[in-house]
Amino acid sequence: MAALASRPSLDDVWSWLADVPDPEIPVVSVVDLGIVRDAGWDGDELVVTVTPTYSGCPATAVIALDIETALRERGIEKLRLETKLAPAWTTAAITKRGRDKLKAYGIAPPDEGASCAGALISGAPAGCPRCGSDDVERVSQFGSTPCKASYRCRTCLEPFDYFKSI
Repeated sequence: MAALASRPSLDDVWSWLADVPDPEIPVVSVVDLGIVRDAGWDGDELVVTVTPTYSGCPATAVIALDIETALRERGIEKLRLETKLAPAWTTAAITKRGRDKLKAYGIAPPDEGASCAGALISGAPAGCPRCGSDDVERVSQFGSTPCKASYRCRTCLEPFDYFKSI
């Protein structure tokens, strides 16, 4: 694509970023998850700040590539991605829209504003994302990814992931 005649607004940039799916949970975007911390212009260069869900997240490189690809496809030529590890990402960064999308997808989101010090714990889902029952049991502390735990609903008998509060 040819260079942009003028730089796009930050609203446009955020809209484009909101279309970049998380590679591990594609129903939510990197904006929905709160992975993209900031986007702004430094002169004629767009700087996007990204905080991975945890420092060893295997999807970090893919996320950076997907963000870069999405922005370059829209004509952004001067682009810098910065990884910022502090303050650390927590599930409190997930937007309401992201929580709603996770639930609709069948993943129990963490309680809004919930957070804890460790990545191995925390809390339990408010209920089954499929039927809403609060009669759930943990099957395993670890789910399909390190940031999720496996649960089962005792009412509808469906298994589901719970996005742990970290």
